[in-house]
Amino acid sequence: MNDILYRWRIGALPIDIVGVVSNHLDYQKVVVNHDIPFHYIPVTRQTKAEAEARQMAIIRDTGADLVVLARYMQILSDEMCQQMSGRIINIHHSFLPSFKGANPYKQAFERGVKLIGATSHYVTADLDEGPIIEQDTVRVTHAQSPEDYISLGRDVESQVLSRAIHAHIHKRVFLNGGKTVVFPASPGSYASERMG
Repeated sequence: MNDILYRWRIGALPIDIVGVVSNHLDYQKVVVNHDIPFHYIPVTRQTKAEAEARQMAIIRDTGADLVVLARYMQILSDEMCQQMSGRIINIHHSFLPSFKGANPYKQAFERGVKLIGATSHYVTADLDEGPIIEQDTVRVTHAQSPEDYISLGRDVESQVLSRAIHAHIHKRVFLNGGKTVVFPASPGSYASERMG
């Protein structure tokens, strides 16, 4: 989220952030300091349907065109996925489809992988199976620690997510069944007067 806010502030992501919805208060101060409305909606197994109804009301009331899941560790209902088809982007801390679930970097470290990566995709009812928008990798070696994997992974996650958002907002992504067609960025579309 910090990376998205930074790119938004410097004009690299020309979007209107109409609010942040979170199931925890960790980043409330950061969001409010950017003059963005913060909506705290705790989610439990018992309140999941009510929480999603509140989230959908916020999406409707603000006119949000896109929802970005950044560290939102909840599985969305089939109904919400269908209502928001092609309008929710998630970042997965793995080069899908490998290393799903908890601790992907630890799994990658234990398997001795040479590349770690990130995948940004549209959310569907099938967990982490949605149409892929953007992916990237970074090389790692046996000499690095699991903590190095996490740090390098966070960087590639931020880049992949921002590129996926950029592609979506510039209408360069077209759903084609279970896949996407993503057209290249136009010259100058990443530039911003605020970037210098």
